[in-house]
Amino acid sequence: MEFVLSKILIAALIIFAILLFFCLYRAIKGPQVADRLMAVNMMGTIVIVIITILAILLKEGYLMDIGIIYAMMSFLAVIVLTKVYIGTFVQRGGR
Repeated sequence: MEFVLSKILIAALIIFAILLFFCLYRAIKGPQVADRLMAVNMMGTIVIVIITILAILLKEGYLMDIGIIYAMMSFLAVIVLTKVYIGTFVQRGGR
């Protein structure tokens, strides 16, 4: 049973790694700032899921703590980036 679970988790890690590259492409390519912000937010979420899967696979509890800390940092980073984007949008006079 544990062997099957580890294979499923490894497959999930591979899928999330591929999705991470798609999000990286969207963060670089754009076309709008809002698309880039959403891609960065999604990348943070995917990294948190990858850290959690690794915690389960390796049976290391401290990785869950790292995932929680990363979630807080990712949330704050997206809030700051959104505030900067809104500030520049308002400064330009909006649309």
